Amino acid sequence: QVQLVESGGGLVQPGGSLRLSCVASGSIYSINDMGWYRHAPGKQRDLVARITNRDNTEYADSVKGRFTISRDNVENTVYLQMNSLKTEDTAVYTCNAQITPLRGVYQDYWGQGTQVTVSS
Repeated sequence: QVQLVESGGGLVQPGGSLRLSCVASGSIYSINDMGWYRHAPGKQRDLVARITNRDNTEYADSVKGRFTISRDNVENTVYLQMNSLKTEDTAVYTCNAQITPLRGVYQDYWGQGTQVTVSS
């Protein structure tokens, strides 16, 4: 059984920083793209950042220059370093990974999410 678990969310003041982590575990054969999405109440879930298994990255325009996505392929972990946080960054952040299980079909997996609140 494949599972994604996020951590690192919390309450920070505007201008502060957080680092989110997401660990993939279980019977995994390979992991391709990994990414972070966010969902604020009353709004759509949007892509924040994505990283391939060759470390190519993509960011939403709203976070470019402030957020950095990275991954550790040995630990099957993806990170999101968030700097210069703004109140509009407040949302539930969820990680996503394209995973082929040892015995199963390739598909997207999702974590349960971690709350990020930016407030003074």
